[in-house]
Amino acid sequence: MPELILVTGGAGFIGSHLCEALLRDGKRVLCVDNFCDFFDPARKHANLRGCLGNPLFALETVDVTDAAGLADVFDKYDISAVCHLAAMAGVRPSIQNPGLYLHVNLSGTLNLLKLCQKHGIKSFVFASSSSVYGNGPKLPYSESDPVDHPISPYAASKKAGELLCHTWHHLWGISILCLRFFTVFGPRQRPDLAIHKFATLLKAGKPLPVYGDGSSSRDYTYIDDTVTGIMAALELTGKTSVYDVINLGNDQSVSLEHMVHSLERVSGIKALRQQLPPQDGDVLHTRADISKAARLLGYNPQTSFEQGLEHFWRWFDQQSE
Repeated sequence: MPELILVTGGAGFIGSHLCEALLRDGKRVLCVDNFCDFFDPARKHANLRGCLGNPLFALETVDVTDAAGLADVFDKYDISAVCHLAAMAGVRPSIQNPGLYLHVNLSGTLNLLKLCQKHGIKSFVFASSSSVYGNGPKLPYSESDPVDHPISPYAASKKAGELLCHTWHHLWGISILCLRFFTVFGPRQRPDLAIHKFATLLKAGKPLPVYGDGSSSRDYTYIDDTVTGIMAALELTGKTSVYDVINLGNDQSVSLEHMVHSLERVSGIKALRQQLPPQDGDVLHTRADISKAARLLGYNPQTSFEQGLEHFWRWFDQQSE
């Protein structure tokens, strides 16, 4: 029987794509999601349309902060590996509600690590974030750079999650890779993220909120490339005892102004702009050094920003018809 991979947050943007990819690879998949209202739960249910009905797929509606509920899931299924994607996401809302972010992102991770320890599960992949780098002094960001100065509660929670993972690897030999994602985009992207948010405003003829002078930049990583990296990480943690932190980016930075111009190009719509001051907690630039991912995971992103944006817009245009 194929191994069973538990994917927390499996109904989300990245999680649903990962579930589909694992199923295509012949793996059994257990999706755990609480379908919270951070954005419309109906979107999450729609994300799973490609998985529901597959005999290799199972779904449990559980919150990762519910220790008893999670324990029941681990007792019910023979889980081979855990990919922990569930989290309260987003830099700006974490500043408004830091307690919730720290509770979900730390308690949820701790609950899962303790259950892996109890059940002898040795393969664990943790979704971290490029936000841990803060406003680091050099680009591209390397995993060896100091990350001791987070500038948002979300970033702090992700760095703390990496530390928890190291502790459980050290004490109980769980093989763990912490993957620092860099601005993942593509079909099903969360509606609060910039590309999706801007596309919605653009199509409605409303102005786009441009924070700062438009020179801030992000390392946009297409969803298929991110999923390929996650699957390679799951494979590596299943083969050897390891703890490491790995960037999953695209090794390119795209400015906010260029992103808006590119959206105008793929949509054929001229954008209106609302200039606003920079936001607290936002980093100015991100760009990943992906040499470590290439070495350890064979990671080699295949989709350019322009190609990925065209894929996103086709999906978005169909959804909003």
